[in-house]
Amino acid sequence: MGRTRKRSTRAKRVVAASVALVLGGGGLIAVNVYASAGEGRRGSEESGERTSYSTIDCPDVAEELREVPEGARGAVDRELATLDNQITVAYQRFAENRERIEQDPAFAEQQILTPLENERLTILQRIALLTDQQSLEGLAPCTLRADDDAPAEGDGEGEGGDGQEDGQDGDGEDGGQDEGQDGGQEGEGGDDQEDGEGAAGNGPEASDFVDIRSVQPNVKTPRQRSGASRGTFSTDCGRNENGKFNPDNVIVAPGVSNGAHHMHDYVGNQANDAFAGDDDLARGRTTCRNQGDRSTYYWPVLRLQNGQDEDDAEADGGGKDQNVGEIQTPAQVTLNFVGSPVSKVTAMPRFLRIITGDAKAFTNGDANANASWSCTGFEDRQLKDKYPICPEGSKVVRTFRFQSCWDGRNIDSANHRTHVAFADPASGRCGDGFRAIPQLVQRIVYDVPPGPGFAVDSFPEQLHKPVTDHGDFINVFDQRLMQRLVSCVNEGRRCT
Repeated sequence: MGRTRKRSTRAKRVVAASVALVLGGGGLIAVNVYASAGEGRRGSEESGERTSYSTIDCPDVAEELREVPEGARGAVDRELATLDNQITVAYQRFAENRERIEQDPAFAEQQILTPLENERLTILQRIALLTDQQSLEGLAPCTLRADDDAPAEGDGEGEGGDGQEDGQDGDGEDGGQDEGQDGGQEGEGGDDQEDGEGAAGNGPEASDFVDIRSVQPNVKTPRQRSGASRGTFSTDCGRNENGKFNPDNVIVAPGVSNGAHHMHDYVGNQANDAFAGDDDLARGRTTCRNQGDRSTYYWPVLRLQNGQDEDDAEADGGGKDQNVGEIQTPAQVTLNFVGSPVSKVTAMPRFLRIITGDAKAFTNGDANANASWSCTGFEDRQLKDKYPICPEGSKVVRTFRFQSCWDGRNIDSANHRTHVAFADPASGRCGDGFRAIPQLVQRIVYDVPPGPGFAVDSFPEQLHKPVTDHGDFINVFDQRLMQRLVSCVNEGRRCT
């Protein structure tokens, strides 16, 4: 999909809804955001007559899959994509009938949740047959989440971000992340949000933003031990200046158009779509300066919530999936591969697939959420579940630190996670049976107007929450360049 605009002028940056937000610095700023689903509709909730709901919450079946026969993985992934589509359709019906649901919750049960459960049961039974797993039917029921309900907290491996300009010295752990976010709560101003849905009507909301100046520094630098691999290999693949987008995800939904239900930016391999196999990627053109790197790097687009329609306003992954606003071309994209603080690294296998973060973290909880947000000049302060409000002259920064331990056997796994892992945050070592590989660190910078008014694309029911940010990578380095990368990192050099 192409588009005609790469960046708007400030004169065009009109608001979809404006409210006053009290920042930690003491000022007032207009919040250029859409009201989230259900917000401002509490009515007589305080008297117990109504409950306002924000989204549909369904168990993530993929997270429950540990063993899938190799020959069945494609079929299972397509069934999982069907489950996602069912949730999207059900969420749309929920959004269209929210007022009625708040007056009559039985309507949701009868007309949305029960039909959805029956549809999910059929798919779960097929997945059980494909995987020889008999304990999936309990994952069929879905619920409505009330506006006040918080997602379950996870104890997962999520990282707090690197906090460094070149992405080299971050510790890959939460490292005070919660402290930093708690320190910024005064700047949210969520209670001041007025009702005023925009075109999407499902987020973001004022409480999804925080003034970065009110966040306490929270990034720790790991101690380098004897035997550490201290080098950095950088690959320059551009900023998606040519506008390659699609709403596919060839890792989690191969062979399924619009498998992501949100639009992705792509740099590197230009053959990537839902139907690309390893041979297609091996032959694909690349935007990387070094033609030996045909890897594919992709992430959800970031949009200004400014009322400006994009070319995908009536398309899958765009307006049809409630992703609206003007797609922003990054001002800078840095792709670095760094080493281990305790050991040398080994080469990645070709076509290794890695996903970092969780596109469904709003409903799943934050066990796998590890993308982080910050501002230039403030990257010692990283946020996981808030978008940053950057001061004038500072730019928004997204950072993805990918898993740096590999099981030594598989290029993918049933849930697309368990073949790779993060190093232990305390020791820096990989777990038993895993070996250290170069760690990909992506840093993406955006020149957007100061204040709220932007969001990443998401599945519709995830409400554009910052905690759902995620990145995807498929290694298509040629063997010679991969060996050069490993040597560079292990020998402590800086290479391109």
